[in-house]
Amino acid sequence: MSDRRVISVFGSGDARPESPEYAAAERAGQVLGSLGYAVANGGYGGVMEAASRGARLAGATVIGVTCRIWPGRANAFVDRVIETADLYERLRTLIDLGTAGYVALPGATGTLLELAAVWELAGKGITAARPVVCVGEYWRPLVALIGQRKPPAASRISFVDSPEELRRHFQPVRLEG
Repeated sequence: MSDRRVISVFGSGDARPESPEYAAAERAGQVLGSLGYAVANGGYGGVMEAASRGARLAGATVIGVTCRIWPGRANAFVDRVIETADLYERLRTLIDLGTAGYVALPGATGTLLELAAVWELAGKGITAARPVVCVGEYWRPLVALIGQRKPPAASRISFVDSPEELRRHFQPVRLEG
């Protein structure tokens, strides 16, 4: 697997399988996988499990980045587990793995931390410019608020209404065989 083909997906660990949020994450993973990308995420339940499941349905590799300080095992759809020592290492690993870009789904403070980190690092030129795409309207008010203070920052985040629209931001890659 080439590192150029990994997209990190951020989202809530609380999403339930019967929720629209879970379904959107599963579809996002499936779309990204069908485009030829490996999917990396936090490896646990909720949106992470859903995106993992979708990616696996599309035949993609799934990387779960877990953390020693949190109980629990990686979800059943993860192909490769990277266990980190703490939250900081986990965040850094997810950012470093996302060499093709990032997708943010609804979440809470953990997802906010992930989104803010990739947003800030790109804005400061610390990481290469990569797509940062939010699915749905959830993060739009925050991005607009930040954009009022620093307009160029808002232009670094893209939005799509549905997981299918991720195809506008991530081009298909040739599968290695």
